[in-house]
Amino acid sequence: MQTRLLVVSGPSGAGKSTLVKRFLETQPMSTLSVSCTTRERRVGELDGVHYHYVSTDEFQQRRDADEFAEYATVHGHWYGTLKSEIERGMHAGRVVLFDIDYQGAQQLLEAYPDATTVMVLPPDMEVLEQRLRRRATDSDEVIARRMAKARHEIHQADRFDFVIVNDDLDRAFEALLLVTDSSRFVARRVWPHLMDRY
Repeated sequence: MQTRLLVVSGPSGAGKSTLVKRFLETQPMSTLSVSCTTRERRVGELDGVHYHYVSTDEFQQRRDADEFAEYATVHGHWYGTLKSEIERGMHAGRVVLFDIDYQGAQQLLEAYPDATTVMVLPPDMEVLEQRLRRRATDSDEVIARRMAKARHEIHQADRFDFVIVNDDLDRAFEALLLVTDSSRFVARRVWPHLMDRY
């Protein structure tokens, strides 16, 4: 399988992490680029599997040492992709997946212009809010911030190669497989009527 960098982005609650997890479970020649973050570890998360959890001081030291291919602040915490993570996957000949926000996706494209980018969208804003509330991990204030950020992120979709609306997980996953099975990637634009949902 040809080595590719596949960047999957989308607002919190759109389902991008679920799609990435299924891809990794079903596609043996794939690997996840595990990001660094300064946020607290959530229940059930494992260091080195979900994220590399580091202090703010360590993150800034690694940033200053130019160890990140991309980095950004999201909801008050630092996130970044280590160049060493990307090189590890590429040298193994694997499809390297990234589960990052749109800012990180654009930075990665600057460093790796051949990367393929996918934006995962919720069916509409009402469904997105329902998904965030079902998590039962965030306060009303945090959910409101996530919803505001989601509106902004969604309107960056035309900067991505492919857009997948996750209104059915199985269909969305099939769409992601079609993206990676393509021998060449054709840039897509979001249809104007799609944006009416958001």
